[in-house]
Amino acid sequence: MVVSTRELNTRRAMKRSSSVRLTKPVVDKAEVRDSRYDLWDLDLAGFGLRIEKSGTKTFIIRYRIEGGGRSAPRRFLALGRFGALTVEQARRKARGLLGAVAHGEDPAGDVQEKRRGKTIRDLLDFYEEHGCIVQRGIHKGKPMKPLTKQYTMSRLRHHVEPLLGGRRASEITSGDVERFVADVTTGKTAKDIKIGPRKRLIVRGGEGAARKVVRDLSAVFSFGRRHGFIAQNPVEGASVRKTDNRRMRFLTLEEVARLGDAFNKVETRGANPKGVAIARLWALTGCRRNEIAALKVEEVNLEDNLFEFEDSKTGRSIRPIGPTARAMLENLLKDRKKGYLFPAERGEEGHYQGTRNIWSEVIKLADLPGVTPHTLRHTLGSTATSSGEALALTGALLGHANLKSTAIYAHVQRDTSLEAAKRVEKLLAMALEGNVIGETNSAQEIKPKELDADLIRELSKRLSKENADTARLLGIIADSISSTL
Repeated sequence: MVVSTRELNTRRAMKRSSSVRLTKPVVDKAEVRDSRYDLWDLDLAGFGLRIEKSGTKTFIIRYRIEGGGRSAPRRFLALGRFGALTVEQARRKARGLLGAVAHGEDPAGDVQEKRRGKTIRDLLDFYEEHGCIVQRGIHKGKPMKPLTKQYTMSRLRHHVEPLLGGRRASEITSGDVERFVADVTTGKTAKDIKIGPRKRLIVRGGEGAARKVVRDLSAVFSFGRRHGFIAQNPVEGASVRKTDNRRMRFLTLEEVARLGDAFNKVETRGANPKGVAIARLWALTGCRRNEIAALKVEEVNLEDNLFEFEDSKTGRSIRPIGPTARAMLENLLKDRKKGYLFPAERGEEGHYQGTRNIWSEVIKLADLPGVTPHTLRHTLGSTATSSGEALALTGALLGHANLKSTAIYAHVQRDTSLEAAKRVEKLLAMALEGNVIGETNSAQEIKPKELDADLIRELSKRLSKENADTARLLGIIADSISSTL
């Protein structure tokens, strides 16, 4: 590729200095780095471009107030994003504001003063338009996924706005936050109203709702502090609980058997087959609630025994499918060629939404109070580890996206994780049918007829590779029994 002398000089200037004449080609080519950085214009002092880790490019100005001088406070003011503003439009705006500074004005201070007069409702509006970004973790700086943004703003609108919306954001104290949490906990914001044909707005309070919304509110205040609405985040000093109880409830195989019996009963009683199929797939795959409920035909790859989620909670995700789930999916796909595998009823758009009532009936019949669809995800994970699967493979089965499981996910062979899926799903499928192997998986509890073929094959492979004495032979047999579970 041939690079012009002018472009080469521009690249060199950007590498050796944070100052360069800002032009459209320079702004277009400004690289994204591991941390935020600024490029300053050589022609107009104080005019610059800020490049975020996320790739966002914003025009800014910087100046000192109170007549300038190194001891004077330094101000920064965002002019607008590149794209909404051209380089020349931003330069003209910067020149006007910097000229006002020379006459003793403080544009950034004026903006902050105005923002500090804004209400919580105003702050929520500003946050919804500009601030719904991930603030922690490996996705920091990236926009929230649409569904996450929808749920977050819904909680803020239904809990925060009624109780605090008219108050000035700068006047909210830690005590106000504590009273807000107490009010949400006691159900002050709860409501159940009809909003249209076959549609209701249901807002629930309680401890769980309060913990979730106060985390959202803390993120809003942190955003507001960075943008001059408030001087500090009042949630940080409040005596409130922001973390959920770490409930790691999972089902034993006997409980899975009761669940399977309940599935059969509700099916016999005429429950919608879509809802029952969704719930069975939750149990067999460990997938998240909407990964199955909103599953699309295009995301099922039966040829390779894989789910290929284009946009799961953790982004693109590939999961192995065990044989029982595969058989279910193969049957379901006979009637669907595209779109949602479980479409909404009566010609409505979207996917089937009726699992709540079916699930309530199932857990009542199975005598499993408090068990949620997410409990089945924990159940697959615990079944996998307790049956000897490596944590790496368990992470691949569940589609975890933390650094450790992400690194492993990139290197685990598909065949290996598929075999793990088969072994784990075998235990769950047997339990759903009422055929439960003991929790300890000891050799005494194994039914010989079920494992004879697998055991013989495994022993044949192992013994053909080893010259074993009696003690070693017993060890091989023990290992082989474990490997067939």
